[in-house]
Amino acid sequence: MPDGTPRINLVDPELYATGDPYVQWRWLRANAPVYWHEPTELPGFWALTAYADVRAAYRDAETFSSARGILLRPADHGADPGGGRTLALTDPPRHRDLRRLVDEWFAVRSVRSMEGEMREVTGRVVDQAVERGRCDFVADVAARVPLYVICKMMGVPAGEWERLFTLTSQAFGAGDPMARRFAHLEIMGYFETLAAEKAKDPGDDLVSVLATATVEGAPLSPDDVILNCDNLLVGGTENTRIAASGGMLALMRHPAQWRLLQDDPGLLPGAVEEILRWTSTATHIMRTATRPVEIRGHRVEAGDRVTLWLPSANRDESVFDDPDRFDVRRQPNRHLALGFGEHFCLGSVLARMELRLLYEEIAGRSLRVEPDGEPTMLSSIVVNGPERLPVTFAPGGPAPAVFN
Repeated sequence: MPDGTPRINLVDPELYATGDPYVQWRWLRANAPVYWHEPTELPGFWALTAYADVRAAYRDAETFSSARGILLRPADHGADPGGGRTLALTDPPRHRDLRRLVDEWFAVRSVRSMEGEMREVTGRVVDQAVERGRCDFVADVAARVPLYVICKMMGVPAGEWERLFTLTSQAFGAGDPMARRFAHLEIMGYFETLAAEKAKDPGDDLVSVLATATVEGAPLSPDDVILNCDNLLVGGTENTRIAASGGMLALMRHPAQWRLLQDDPGLLPGAVEEILRWTSTATHIMRTATRPVEIRGHRVEAGDRVTLWLPSANRDESVFDDPDRFDVRRQPNRHLALGFGEHFCLGSVLARMELRLLYEEIAGRSLRVEPDGEPTMLSSIVVNGPERLPVTFAPGGPAPAVFN
Protein backbone atom coordinates (compact mmCIF):
# COMPACT_ATOMS: atom_id res chain seq x y z
CA MET A 1 0.00 0.00 0.00
CA PRO A 2 1.16 3.61 -0.62
CA ASP A 3 2.00 4.36 3.05
CA GLY A 4 3.83 1.07 3.49
CA THR A 5 1.03 -0.50 5.52
CA PRO A 6 0.38 -4.04 4.25
CA ARG A 7 -3.13 -5.27 3.66
CA ILE A 8 -3.77 -7.57 6.61
CA ASN A 9 -5.43 -10.86 5.74
CA LEU A 10 -4.08 -13.69 7.83
CA VAL A 11 -6.70 -16.18 6.66
CA ASP A 12 -5.74 -16.37 2.99
CA PRO A 13 -4.19 -19.84 2.52
CA GLU A 14 -2.28 -18.64 -0.53
CA LEU A 15 -0.39 -16.16 1.64
CA TYR A 16 1.43 -19.14 3.15
CA ALA A 17 1.84 -21.03 -0.12
CA THR A 18 3.14 -18.26 -2.37
CA GLY A 19 3.30 -15.05 -0.32
CA ASP A 20 5.26 -13.69 2.64
CA PRO A 21 3.21 -13.67 5.85
CA TYR A 22 6.18 -12.33 7.79
CA VAL A 23 5.61 -8.91 6.22
CA GLN A 24 2.16 -8.77 7.80
CA TRP A 25 3.28 -10.23 11.13
CA ARG A 26 6.24 -7.80 11.34
CA TRP A 27 3.92 -4.84 10.79
CA LEU A 28 1.40 -6.13 13.32
CA ARG A 29 4.03 -6.66 16.01
CA ALA A 30 5.23 -3.09 15.54
CA ASN A 31 1.89 -1.36 15.08
CA ALA A 32 -1.03 -3.51 16.23
CA PRO A 33 0.13 -6.52 18.29
CA VAL A 34 -3.47 -6.99 19.45
CA TYR A 35 -5.44 -6.74 16.23
CA TRP A 36 -9.12 -7.25 15.50
CA HIS A 37 -9.34 -9.25 12.26
CA GLU A 38 -12.64 -8.58 10.56
CA PRO A 39 -14.80 -11.57 9.55
CA THR A 40 -14.25 -13.17 6.16
CA GLU A 41 -15.62 -16.62 5.41
CA LEU A 42 -14.34 -17.17 8.95
CA PRO A 43 -15.68 -15.35 12.02
CA GLY A 44 -13.84 -12.28 13.30
CA PHE A 45 -11.08 -12.80 15.84
CA TRP A 46 -8.33 -11.12 17.83
CA ALA A 47 -4.83 -11.78 16.50
CA LEU A 48 -1.92 -11.83 18.99
CA THR A 49 1.45 -11.62 17.22
CA ALA A 50 3.91 -10.56 19.96
CA TYR A 51 5.81 -13.17 21.97
CA ALA A 52 4.81 -11.81 25.39
CA ASP A 53 1.09 -11.80 24.58
CA VAL A 54 1.12 -15.26 23.03
CA ARG A 55 3.00 -16.68 26.02
CA ALA A 56 0.65 -14.96 28.50
CA ALA A 57 -2.43 -16.35 26.74
CA TYR A 58 -0.94 -19.85 26.76
CA ARG A 59 -0.35 -19.56 30.50
CA ASP A 60 -3.89 -18.41 31.35
CA ALA A 61 -6.01 -21.47 30.56
CA GLU A 62 -8.83 -20.17 32.76
CA THR A 63 -9.34 -17.07 30.63
CA PHE A 64 -8.36 -18.52 27.26
CA SER A 65 -10.17 -21.82 26.79
CA SER A 66 -9.34 -24.65 24.39
CA ALA A 67 -12.64 -26.47 24.85
CA ARG A 68 -14.47 -24.71 22.00
CA GLY A 69 -11.81 -25.55 19.43
CA ILE A 70 -8.21 -24.58 18.79
CA LEU A 71 -8.46 -23.70 15.10
CA LEU A 72 -10.46 -21.13 13.19
CA ARG A 73 -13.37 -22.74 11.33
CA PRO A 74 -16.36 -21.38 9.42
CA ALA A 75 -19.34 -20.65 11.67
CA ASP A 76 -21.63 -22.82 9.56
CA HIS A 77 -19.43 -25.84 10.32
CA GLY A 78 -20.66 -25.79 13.89
CA ALA A 79 -18.65 -26.66 16.97
CA ASP A 80 -15.51 -28.78 16.71
CA PRO A 81 -16.60 -32.38 17.46
CA GLY A 82 -13.55 -32.85 19.66
CA GLY A 83 -14.40 -29.87 21.86
CA GLY A 84 -14.21 -30.81 25.55
CA ARG A 85 -13.31 -34.40 24.64
CA THR A 86 -9.73 -34.66 23.37
CA LEU A 87 -6.42 -33.74 24.93
CA ALA A 88 -5.96 -30.73 22.68
CA LEU A 89 -9.52 -29.46 23.10
CA THR A 90 -10.07 -29.67 26.84
CA ASP A 91 -9.37 -27.41 29.79
CA PRO A 92 -8.34 -28.39 33.32
CA PRO A 93 -9.24 -30.46 35.21
CA ARG A 94 -10.34 -32.86 32.44
CA HIS A 95 -7.28 -32.00 30.36
CA ARG A 96 -4.98 -33.00 33.21
CA ASP A 97 -6.87 -36.25 33.75
CA LEU A 98 -6.59 -37.18 30.08
CA ARG A 99 -2.95 -36.19 29.97
CA ARG A 100 -2.11 -38.32 32.98
CA LEU A 101 -3.32 -41.39 31.10
CA VAL A 102 -0.61 -41.06 28.45
CA ASP A 103 2.03 -38.80 30.00
CA GLU A 104 4.28 -41.68 30.98
CA TRP A 105 4.53 -42.83 27.37
CA PHE A 106 5.99 -39.48 26.30
CA ALA A 107 8.27 -38.90 29.31
CA VAL A 108 12.02 -38.61 28.81
CA ARG A 109 12.69 -42.08 30.24
CA SER A 110 10.15 -43.78 27.96
CA VAL A 111 11.31 -41.99 24.84
CA ARG A 112 14.96 -42.74 25.59
CA SER A 113 14.10 -46.42 25.98
CA MET A 114 12.84 -46.34 22.38
CA GLU A 115 15.90 -44.60 20.94
CA GLY A 116 17.44 -47.76 19.54
CA GLU A 117 14.25 -48.72 17.69
CA MET A 118 13.75 -45.14 16.49
CA ARG A 119 17.32 -45.04 15.18
CA GLU A 120 16.71 -48.31 13.32
CA VAL A 121 13.49 -46.94 11.76
CA THR A 122 15.26 -43.73 10.76
CA GLY A 123 18.15 -45.66 9.23
CA ARG A 124 15.78 -47.81 7.15
CA VAL A 125 13.90 -44.78 5.86
CA VAL A 126 17.12 -42.98 4.88
CA ASP A 127 18.48 -46.20 3.31
CA GLN A 128 15.42 -46.36 1.05
CA ALA A 129 15.78 -42.71 0.05
CA VAL A 130 19.47 -43.14 -0.78
CA GLU A 131 18.71 -46.30 -2.74
CA ARG A 132 16.14 -44.45 -4.87
CA GLY A 133 18.51 -41.55 -5.37
CA ARG A 134 15.70 -39.00 -5.66
CA CYS A 135 12.54 -38.59 -3.65
CA ASP A 136 10.05 -36.22 -2.11
CA PHE A 137 11.65 -35.54 1.26
CA VAL A 138 8.25 -34.76 2.80
CA ALA A 139 6.45 -37.97 1.86
CA ASP A 140 9.35 -40.39 1.59
CA VAL A 141 11.44 -39.38 4.59
CA ALA A 142 9.94 -36.78 6.94
CA ALA A 143 6.46 -38.35 7.05
CA ARG A 144 7.53 -41.94 7.56
CA VAL A 145 9.72 -41.66 10.65
CA PRO A 146 7.14 -40.09 13.04
CA LEU A 147 4.28 -42.16 11.60
CA TYR A 148 6.07 -45.47 12.12
CA VAL A 149 7.08 -44.46 15.65
CA ILE A 150 3.59 -43.36 16.77
CA CYS A 151 2.03 -46.44 15.14
CA LYS A 152 4.32 -48.65 17.22
CA MET A 153 3.43 -46.71 20.39
CA MET A 154 -0.28 -47.01 19.64
CA GLY A 155 -0.12 -50.75 19.11
CA VAL A 156 -0.82 -50.66 15.37
CA PRO A 157 0.53 -53.92 13.89
CA ALA A 158 3.61 -53.33 11.71
CA GLY A 159 1.77 -54.81 8.74
CA GLU A 160 -0.75 -51.94 8.93
CA TRP A 161 1.77 -49.07 9.02
CA GLU A 162 1.82 -48.62 5.26
CA ARG A 163 -1.97 -48.55 5.15
CA LEU A 164 -2.03 -45.74 7.71
CA PHE A 165 0.79 -43.99 5.87
CA THR A 166 -1.34 -43.96 2.71
CA LEU A 167 -4.44 -42.79 4.57
CA THR A 168 -2.65 -40.01 6.45
CA SER A 169 -1.00 -38.85 3.23
CA GLN A 170 -4.45 -38.59 1.66
CA ALA A 171 -6.09 -37.03 4.73
CA PHE A 172 -3.49 -34.32 5.31
CA GLY A 173 -2.22 -33.76 1.79
CA ALA A 174 -3.44 -31.65 -1.09
CA GLY A 175 -6.12 -32.67 -3.51
CA ASP A 176 -9.85 -33.07 -3.44
CA PRO A 177 -11.37 -32.07 -0.06
CA MET A 178 -13.88 -34.90 -0.31
CA ALA A 179 -11.08 -37.44 -0.79
CA ARG A 180 -9.32 -36.02 2.26
CA ARG A 181 -12.53 -36.31 4.26
CA PHE A 182 -13.08 -39.94 3.23
CA ALA A 183 -9.47 -40.79 4.14
CA HIS A 184 -9.93 -39.18 7.54
CA LEU A 185 -13.15 -41.11 8.12
CA GLU A 186 -11.35 -44.32 7.21
CA ILE A 187 -8.66 -43.52 9.80
CA MET A 188 -11.38 -43.01 12.41
CA GLY A 189 -12.98 -46.31 11.38
CA TYR A 190 -9.64 -48.06 11.69
CA PHE A 191 -9.19 -46.85 15.26
CA GLU A 192 -12.78 -47.73 16.12
CA THR A 193 -12.01 -51.35 15.25
CA LEU A 194 -8.59 -51.35 16.90
CA ALA A 195 -9.92 -49.76 20.10
CA ALA A 196 -12.69 -52.36 20.36
CA GLU A 197 -10.09 -55.12 20.02
CA LYS A 198 -7.83 -53.53 22.63
CA ALA A 199 -10.72 -53.09 25.07
CA LYS A 200 -11.28 -56.86 24.99
CA ASP A 201 -7.60 -57.83 24.97
CA PRO A 202 -5.43 -54.90 26.19
CA GLY A 203 -1.77 -54.74 25.34
CA ASP A 204 1.11 -52.51 26.33
CA ASP A 205 0.24 -49.60 24.05
CA LEU A 206 -1.52 -46.23 23.93
CA VAL A 207 -4.76 -47.43 22.33
CA SER A 208 -5.14 -50.04 25.08
CA VAL A 209 -4.62 -47.30 27.70
CA LEU A 210 -7.40 -45.18 26.19
CA ALA A 211 -9.73 -48.10 25.52
CA THR A 212 -9.62 -49.19 29.17
CA ALA A 213 -9.31 -45.73 30.79
CA THR A 214 -11.50 -44.16 33.43
CA VAL A 215 -11.71 -40.35 33.59
CA GLU A 216 -13.67 -38.45 36.21
CA GLY A 217 -15.04 -41.75 37.52
CA ALA A 218 -16.38 -43.02 34.19
CA PRO A 219 -14.92 -44.97 31.27
CA LEU A 220 -14.13 -42.96 28.15
CA SER A 221 -16.93 -43.36 25.63
CA PRO A 222 -16.07 -45.22 22.42
CA ASP A 223 -16.32 -41.92 20.51
CA ASP A 224 -13.95 -40.23 22.95
CA VAL A 225 -11.47 -43.08 22.58
CA ILE A 226 -11.56 -42.77 18.79
CA LEU A 227 -11.22 -38.98 18.86
CA ASN A 228 -8.23 -39.18 21.20
CA CYS A 229 -6.61 -41.87 19.05
CA ASP A 230 -7.02 -39.62 16.04
CA ASN A 231 -5.61 -36.71 18.06
CA LEU A 232 -2.53 -38.73 19.01
CA LEU A 233 -1.94 -39.88 15.44
CA VAL A 234 -2.19 -36.34 14.04
CA GLY A 235 -0.24 -34.79 16.89
CA GLY A 236 2.44 -37.45 16.65
CA THR A 237 2.99 -37.10 12.93
CA GLU A 238 1.89 -33.93 11.18
CA ASN A 239 3.93 -31.19 12.85
CA THR A 240 7.06 -33.35 13.07
CA ARG A 241 6.73 -34.20 9.38
CA ILE A 242 6.51 -30.54 8.42
CA ALA A 243 9.24 -29.45 10.85
CA ALA A 244 11.61 -32.14 9.55
CA SER A 245 11.07 -31.18 5.91
CA GLY A 246 11.07 -27.45 6.68
CA GLY A 247 14.33 -27.94 8.55
CA MET A 248 15.87 -29.74 5.58
CA LEU A 249 14.76 -26.91 3.32
CA ALA A 250 16.36 -24.36 5.68
CA LEU A 251 19.60 -26.33 5.76
CA MET A 252 19.68 -26.53 1.96
CA ARG A 253 19.14 -22.78 1.77
CA HIS A 254 21.87 -22.19 4.38
CA PRO A 255 24.61 -24.67 3.43
CA ALA A 256 27.14 -23.15 5.86
CA GLN A 257 24.81 -24.17 8.70
CA TRP A 258 24.66 -27.73 7.37
CA ARG A 259 28.45 -27.88 7.23
CA LEU A 260 28.54 -26.87 10.90
CA LEU A 261 26.37 -29.89 11.77
CA GLN A 262 28.47 -32.24 9.68
CA ASP A 263 31.64 -31.00 11.35
CA ASP A 264 30.25 -30.90 14.91
CA PRO A 265 27.39 -33.31 15.74
CA GLY A 266 27.32 -31.80 19.22
CA LEU A 267 25.43 -28.87 17.70
CA LEU A 268 22.46 -31.07 16.78
CA PRO A 269 20.31 -30.52 19.91
CA GLY A 270 20.60 -26.75 19.50
CA ALA A 271 20.00 -27.08 15.77
CA VAL A 272 16.74 -28.93 16.48
CA GLU A 273 15.57 -26.02 18.64
CA GLU A 274 16.41 -23.55 15.88
CA ILE A 275 14.57 -25.68 13.32
CA LEU A 276 11.52 -25.75 15.59
CA ARG A 277 11.67 -21.96 15.99
CA TRP A 278 12.34 -21.34 12.31
CA THR A 279 9.61 -23.62 10.99
CA SER A 280 6.97 -22.93 13.69
CA THR A 281 4.72 -25.34 11.85
CA ALA A 282 1.47 -24.59 13.75
CA THR A 283 0.56 -21.32 12.07
CA HIS A 284 -2.15 -20.35 14.51
CA ILE A 285 -3.70 -21.70 17.69
CA MET A 286 -7.12 -20.44 18.77
CA ARG A 287 -8.53 -19.86 22.22
CA THR A 288 -11.96 -18.59 23.30
CA ALA A 289 -12.17 -15.96 26.03
CA THR A 290 -14.21 -17.19 29.00
CA ARG A 291 -14.52 -13.73 30.56
CA PRO A 292 -13.83 -10.10 29.61
CA VAL A 293 -10.10 -9.32 29.64
CA GLU A 294 -7.96 -6.37 28.59
CA ILE A 295 -4.87 -6.92 26.46
CA ARG A 296 -2.73 -3.84 25.75
CA GLY A 297 -5.73 -1.58 26.20
CA HIS A 298 -8.06 -3.64 24.00
CA ARG A 299 -11.15 -5.14 25.65
CA VAL A 300 -11.68 -8.75 24.70
CA GLU A 301 -15.22 -9.92 25.49
CA ALA A 302 -16.29 -13.32 26.77
CA GLY A 303 -16.87 -15.57 23.77
CA ASP A 304 -14.40 -13.74 21.53
CA ARG A 305 -11.98 -15.84 19.52
CA VAL A 306 -8.33 -15.10 20.25
CA THR A 307 -5.65 -16.45 17.93
CA LEU A 308 -1.98 -16.96 18.72
CA TRP A 309 0.31 -16.64 15.67
CA LEU A 310 3.30 -18.75 16.63
CA PRO A 311 5.60 -18.05 13.64
CA SER A 312 5.27 -14.35 14.45
CA ALA A 313 5.97 -14.80 18.17
CA ASN A 314 9.06 -16.82 17.30
CA ARG A 315 10.43 -13.97 15.18
CA ASP A 316 9.76 -11.28 17.78
CA GLU A 317 12.64 -8.80 17.73
CA SER A 318 12.23 -8.07 21.45
CA VAL A 319 13.06 -11.68 22.32
CA PHE A 320 15.30 -13.06 19.57
CA ASP A 321 18.46 -11.36 18.30
CA ASP A 322 18.39 -11.04 14.52
CA PRO A 323 15.24 -13.22 14.41
CA ASP A 324 15.18 -13.60 10.62
CA ARG A 325 18.59 -15.31 10.67
CA PHE A 326 18.72 -19.12 10.71
CA ASP A 327 21.46 -20.04 13.19
CA VAL A 328 21.95 -23.58 14.51
CA ARG A 329 24.14 -22.14 17.30
CA ARG A 330 21.44 -19.73 18.55
CA GLN A 331 21.46 -19.39 22.34
CA PRO A 332 19.21 -18.80 24.17
CA ASN A 333 16.28 -20.05 22.13
CA ARG A 334 13.08 -19.83 24.18
CA HIS A 335 10.74 -20.43 21.25
CA LEU A 336 7.03 -21.25 21.60
CA ALA A 337 6.83 -23.71 18.70
CA LEU A 338 5.76 -26.49 21.08
CA GLY A 339 3.33 -24.35 23.03
CA PHE A 340 3.52 -23.32 26.67
CA GLY A 341 1.69 -23.89 29.93
CA GLU A 342 -1.10 -26.46 30.28
CA HIS A 343 -1.00 -27.34 26.60
CA PHE A 344 2.77 -27.63 26.18
CA CYS A 345 3.22 -30.30 23.51
CA LEU A 346 2.77 -33.76 24.99
CA GLY A 347 5.16 -35.22 22.40
CA SER A 348 7.87 -32.58 22.70
CA VAL A 349 10.57 -35.02 23.84
CA LEU A 350 9.59 -37.49 21.13
CA ALA A 351 9.54 -34.84 18.38
CA ARG A 352 12.95 -33.51 19.39
CA MET A 353 14.47 -36.99 19.34
CA GLU A 354 12.92 -37.84 15.96
CA LEU A 355 14.33 -34.65 14.45
CA ARG A 356 17.75 -35.14 16.02
CA LEU A 357 18.02 -38.76 14.88
CA LEU A 358 16.97 -37.89 11.33
CA TYR A 359 19.52 -35.12 10.85
CA GLU A 360 22.15 -37.15 12.71
CA GLU A 361 21.58 -40.03 10.30
CA ILE A 362 21.94 -37.83 7.24
CA ALA A 363 24.85 -35.75 8.53
CA GLY A 364 26.67 -38.80 9.91
CA ARG A 365 26.70 -40.42 6.49
CA SER A 366 28.04 -37.23 4.86
CA LEU A 367 25.15 -37.48 2.43
CA ARG A 368 24.79 -34.94 -0.31
CA VAL A 369 21.18 -33.71 -0.33
CA GLU A 370 20.34 -31.36 -3.17
CA PRO A 371 17.17 -29.83 -4.62
CA ASP A 372 15.55 -31.67 -7.50
CA GLY A 373 13.05 -28.94 -8.37
CA GLU A 374 11.30 -26.16 -6.51
CA PRO A 375 9.52 -26.94 -3.23
CA THR A 376 5.74 -26.61 -3.02
CA MET A 377 4.50 -24.94 0.15
CA LEU A 378 1.27 -25.83 1.92
CA SER A 379 -1.78 -23.72 1.13
CA SER A 380 -3.15 -23.64 4.66
CA ILE A 381 -3.73 -21.31 7.59
CA VAL A 382 -3.38 -24.20 10.03
CA VAL A 383 0.12 -25.53 9.34
CA ASN A 384 2.89 -24.02 7.25
CA GLY A 385 5.88 -25.55 5.54
CA PRO A 386 6.71 -27.74 2.55
CA GLU A 387 4.01 -29.88 1.00
CA ARG A 388 6.52 -31.33 -1.45
CA LEU A 389 10.30 -31.11 -1.29
CA PRO A 390 11.93 -32.91 -4.24
CA VAL A 391 15.56 -33.78 -3.48
CA THR A 392 18.34 -36.07 -4.59
CA PHE A 393 20.36 -38.17 -2.17
CA ALA A 394 23.92 -39.22 -2.89
CA PRO A 395 26.76 -40.42 -0.66
CA GLY A 396 29.64 -38.08 0.07
CA GLY A 397 30.19 -34.68 -1.46
CA PRO A 398 29.68 -31.14 -0.18
CA ALA A 399 26.88 -29.69 1.93
CA PRO A 400 23.40 -29.27 0.42
CA ALA A 401 23.05 -26.84 -2.45
CA VAL A 402 20.95 -23.71 -2.31
CA PHE A 403 17.59 -23.43 -4.11
CA ASN A 404 17.64 -20.80 -6.81
